[in-house]
Amino acid sequence: MTTLADRPVDGSDEPGADPPEPARQKSDPYDRDVLPTPKGATRALLRELLRPYRARVWLAAVVLVVQQAAVQVGPLIVAYAIDRAIPALRAHDKGPLIATAVGYLGCALLAGVLQRAFIRLSGTVSQDVLLDLRGRIFRHAQALGLDFHERYTSGRIIARATSDVESFRELLSEGMQELFDVALSVLYIGLVLLYLDWALGLFALATALPLAWVMRSFHRRSRRVYTRRSAAIASVIVRFTETMNGIRPVQAFRRERDNDAAFAELNRTHERANGDAIVEMGRFNVTSWLIANTSVALVVLWGGYRVASGSLELGVLAAFVLYLRRLYGPIDPLGMFLNSWQSAAASLEKIAGLLAQRPSVPEPARPRALPVQSGDRPGRTVAFEGVRFGYRTGGEVLPRFDLSIPAGQTVAVVGATGAGKSTLAKLLCRFYDPTGGRVTLDGVDLRELTVPELRRGVVMVTQESFLFSGTVAENISLGNPDATAAEMETAAKAIGAHDFIAALPDGYDTDVRKRGGRISAGQRQLVAFARALLADPAVLVLDEATSSLDVPSERAVQQAMDTVLHGRTAVIIAHRLSTVEIADRVLVMESGRVVEDGTPAELIDGSGRFAHLHQAWRDSLV
Repeated sequence: MTTLADRPVDGSDEPGADPPEPARQKSDPYDRDVLPTPKGATRALLRELLRPYRARVWLAAVVLVVQQAAVQVGPLIVAYAIDRAIPALRAHDKGPLIATAVGYLGCALLAGVLQRAFIRLSGTVSQDVLLDLRGRIFRHAQALGLDFHERYTSGRIIARATSDVESFRELLSEGMQELFDVALSVLYIGLVLLYLDWALGLFALATALPLAWVMRSFHRRSRRVYTRRSAAIASVIVRFTETMNGIRPVQAFRRERDNDAAFAELNRTHERANGDAIVEMGRFNVTSWLIANTSVALVVLWGGYRVASGSLELGVLAAFVLYLRRLYGPIDPLGMFLNSWQSAAASLEKIAGLLAQRPSVPEPARPRALPVQSGDRPGRTVAFEGVRFGYRTGGEVLPRFDLSIPAGQTVAVVGATGAGKSTLAKLLCRFYDPTGGRVTLDGVDLRELTVPELRRGVVMVTQESFLFSGTVAENISLGNPDATAAEMETAAKAIGAHDFIAALPDGYDTDVRKRGGRISAGQRQLVAFARALLADPAVLVLDEATSSLDVPSERAVQQAMDTVLHGRTAVIIAHRLSTVEIADRVLVMESGRVVEDGTPAELIDGSGRFAHLHQAWRDSLV
């Protein structure tokens, strides 16, 4: 038996494992709905999303340019009819009037055909972009490390992939056409007005300057409103998700009334944000139409005076009025577009902030392969060399940790809550990287292994025993997707899970439903063991893996583990000392250090911490 010096360290173990998570700091960006977004990341994301479809985007733009030209030529045709075709008709010449009617009808048909083509093009582009964006969010969220997911709630990620993507969809599907229509209308109408009569055209365009100021003011105010609204709906989704995921403790501790009050407050915040958005929209519409109607009245007064004086043709004045009505007609759609723009901008900023997060355990730039194993022993040598580690939410958990586990050895790690046991397991599985030193597998730093190579070599079974919706066979085959039904059944028999699986209504094809809710916690744990065995790893990490089992089931699993662990390197994190009996070696940890190291028999016969723990456990059984 070896007893090591015990030197205390200021710190606590990781959140969500041994100790409770330390209180978060208010300055932590993960506590806010908007993650820090690098400058220009939002525009860069938009360019990346559109780049694969730029040919179709340019084609849609050309179609829209021609379509708007066909639409805007209408008032010119009306002016020609008033000033030329009607006088010609009085002179018994029907040709100009017929040409006018045919031209107007042709422009209307052309505009309709091009409008349909634009809607089809823009619709397919927007759907492809949204498909790409949702896929990026999903893939990126899976690639981010545990430290991110333990701090940034799943509800916020869901909000990014649902409500925020939906806001962006509304902009692409409905808002962008309004923007381009208005922009092209302003350009065409401005040029035509100046062509028809430069003085009246300049006057008409000058009356639109106050409208531009109103739009700028609305843009600035609504941006703040929609940022608050996006954050409010995300908070609603977060609260709803957390409550539904924790429905058992909610009902067990009668938290329904408190949750109702908290959810009602979030709903009221969202309601106030929506109300502010409606108020801003109403203010914009009223002010804009006041300016627009005043501008038209002024143009009609001056234009009518000039018509009466003979310096302006009546058809030109009619065209001016029609064009001004077209210029100011999209005020309501433009306001809706600005709403969509602000909502989408706030949403896209949040999505860009999420996608800008880098994985804390990145793939190696120059990966190495594990040495080829010789002989029939599948285990590999594990070593912690001068490892230091601390979580962002607390102090240093492992001040300096050195440990060597020979290939094929089963090591049990015990200790009080907060000793660093689960941190040890997570570093070995490379869910985190050490802040100092290195963890090696057969002498190769884990940071030099690709994720697939590492996952083939090291497999963890946790106390959560998480199962996905689907059949029992599908959940077991996660350990080896290429395994046959016979191989899955062999793994289940080796772990003692075959009998209860065969007794299910559809056997291995039984759907376990959400989180494996159709079977008991102990049965879920047995399926998780079978999954790990099917993966055939060189190193198996069991983190409180028998905590959900009753005593008979635990004994059955322990007997099966003799077969499962034979020849493999195994690290067993355990609170139940009965689990330690199958280990070759026991480590007792305290404050991030190994204070006792020896075989179970040596430590039990000694007078150290493990001997006292073992005696207390035996007394509890009596």
